[in-house]
Amino acid sequence: MSAQTPLAIVTLAAGKGTRMKSDLHKVLHPIAGRPMIEHLLASAAELSPARSVVVAGHGREQLETQLGDRATIAVQDPQLGTGHAVQQAEAALAGFEGDVLILYGDVPFVTAATMQRMLDRLHEADRPLCVVLGFRPADPGAYGRIVSEDHRTIAKMVEFKDASKTERQINLCNSGLMAVRAEDLFPLLAKVTNDNAAGEYYLPDIVMLGMKQGRVSAVIETHADEVAGINSRAELAEAEGRWQAVRRRQAMGDGVSLVAPETVWFAWDTKLGRDVLIEPNVVFGPGVTVADSVKIRANCHIEGAVIGSGCEVGPFARLRPGTVLGEKAKIGNFVEVKKSVLGAGAKANHLSYIGDAEVGAGANIGAGTITCNYDGYFKYKTVIGERAFIGSNSALVAPVKIGADAIVAAGSAVTRDVAPGELRLVRGEQLVKPGWADRFHDAMKKKKAAEKK
Repeated sequence: MSAQTPLAIVTLAAGKGTRMKSDLHKVLHPIAGRPMIEHLLASAAELSPARSVVVAGHGREQLETQLGDRATIAVQDPQLGTGHAVQQAEAALAGFEGDVLILYGDVPFVTAATMQRMLDRLHEADRPLCVVLGFRPADPGAYGRIVSEDHRTIAKMVEFKDASKTERQINLCNSGLMAVRAEDLFPLLAKVTNDNAAGEYYLPDIVMLGMKQGRVSAVIETHADEVAGINSRAELAEAEGRWQAVRRRQAMGDGVSLVAPETVWFAWDTKLGRDVLIEPNVVFGPGVTVADSVKIRANCHIEGAVIGSGCEVGPFARLRPGTVLGEKAKIGNFVEVKKSVLGAGAKANHLSYIGDAEVGAGANIGAGTITCNYDGYFKYKTVIGERAFIGSNSALVAPVKIGADAIVAAGSAVTRDVAPGELRLVRGEQLVKPGWADRFHDAMKKKKAAEKK
């Protein structure tokens, strides 16, 4: 494609998605924590399009909320076929002179490289009318067929419902994706009729209309997985599985050790350093960055967190959004951290909750410690100084500051600031009553025996 040729993206997303059985628009269902349409538009964005139009119908308000001003929403109502859908983008592309790439919101994994190949073919010396992306699925099923004798140009395109028995034996199928010049697209769409078995206006009909004008269209091929559509929850799960399998291989290729790869689930934006060890059953939500030489033990859930080099997390730990772990910090068994920064070498090894906190370098958080950060209306911050030691089963009632090198004795409920180097002991005085337990047990046993009579 010439660097001077403007590009417009038209993404079709007007289907009702009835097989999803969901109130959420089909193309907004997430894969790897990201709506499927966002996967597609991110790939398209690599081509720096001048305009982006999303054709919507049912649930268009959800698309408007998701996309904001990143795309113009054109409305197709009623839905009368793919050709009719693309026509709805004509007003949004008024005055546009350039190439139009037609995509589908429920076909999210088309790469920028494949899109570029389509555009490059459109600008080859024979200047085809349009370029159709074809594929060869294991089961061609009800896909439209592409007849091509030279594997470059299209002799005929036909929908499955209208195909002859011989044409249905062809395994080169139409993905629906197409590249075409704007100057050709809309005049041809105006001539498309619904004289077919489904009574719809088919986008591929422009290929045959162009052929009647002496214009030849081209086909390029890609792998079936790249153009697999998602129409049901089962297909969504399959797509997630394919994406995860690719990402796991990429992670291991980049120097990450996955003990049980099939049990690790990444988000679309997970960033991992080298020599990272990830044990089984770890789930990454969006927004996680992991530095080099980190160990993530089994059964952890991590989202919106930055993990510094040499850290150890888990097993059975949860890092929530806003967590930042400094170099060689340690988060251990059944510890939850939310919106908190732990300095280098800080430790919380067991059974603790750290929320809305700042923990200094080298500090130690004892087992069962919690930062009491919420009073039912507002959140408050806890600040723990460097090298401070928080004894087991302590409650730090925010807002509160624990000074550097201070010690909070086990079992303390701290409600006031602790000065640097200070010992704070907040617990009731122990009472000793010799023989009390023996007398209690004897009395209870006699009472129980009396009830049985």
